[in-house]
Amino acid sequence: MSFASGIDGLQQIISSSTPRAAQADKPESTAIPNEVSIANVDNVDQANVSPAGNFIAQALEGSDTRSAKVASLQQAIVTGSYNVSSADVANKIIEGLLK
Repeated sequence: MSFASGIDGLQQIISSSTPRAAQADKPESTAIPNEVSIANVDNVDQANVSPAGNFIAQALEGSDTRSAKVASLQQAIVTGSYNVSSADVANKIIEGLLK
């Protein structure tokens, strides 16, 4: 969906929710359908990405090494071949509780 079609859809929703009396007072628009005029725009929208956002973007663009490891672990869990020692599980639980 383009911005123009999204704006046209929004304009249709707004005009359909406007009472008929208010619509009758408005002059008819001579704009071409599916075309948006931006001649009188004074403000410009701007977006800035924080350093954390840049870090996340870089991480998402990174190698698939982590994804491959996760996929192999998921497969081991599904097949039932993934084993963790009970001592390791107990140690992690205790570490979590002490934080």
